[in-house]
Amino acid sequence: MRTKLLIVIFLAVLAGVATFGWLGYRLFTTGFSAKTEPQAIEIFLARQIRHLAIPIEQRNTPNPVALSPDLLQEGLAHFADHCAGCHANDGSGQTPIGKNVYPKAPDLRLPDTQSMSDGELFWVIHNGIRFTAMPAWGEGDPAQDLDSWKLVHFLRHLPQLTTEELDQMKALNPKTKKDLEEEAAFDQFLQGNDSAAIQPESGHHH
Repeated sequence: MRTKLLIVIFLAVLAGVATFGWLGYRLFTTGFSAKTEPQAIEIFLARQIRHLAIPIEQRNTPNPVALSPDLLQEGLAHFADHCAGCHANDGSGQTPIGKNVYPKAPDLRLPDTQSMSDGELFWVIHNGIRFTAMPAWGEGDPAQDLDSWKLVHFLRHLPQLTTEELDQMKALNPKTKKDLEEEAAFDQFLQGNDSAAIQPESGHHH
């Protein structure tokens, strides 16, 4: 046990030194830009640090929430409302926000994410990841955070999303103020208020 602990500490220190060295080099030579693709060494170090940051006990924690169709629907609705803005409904990360943060939002359908244990995925959702755009969504006692565990089930389902589910998620995505105003005006028009009809904007749309 003592040997394993020393190895973990050594690797953590080594990763820290390497990271600071790399960051220093980038800072004084090329600077930082959210448009830049992370290089292989940066990705490797980031993953190792993330792995070491998650307590062993948490990594091995099984999902306490039983999977069911209703639960999957809850996870779908939660993801569409809270996560799709960065990660996209299909988990690809191909959104204006997801493509322009640093590091870019990962494709949650790929092995880099799907190979993580349920406990690791829960920890990331509940606690977030420092120095990234991933916030901590959990509040209070992790043992009571069943919503994050439901999201873990939905993350596992992302590679099998159907067209019908994607359409359902699109309807659940948060709307902009303009979208809400147009929706309200259309509802009034259907109720007989002709003056509420949406007027087309001038100019051409491309």
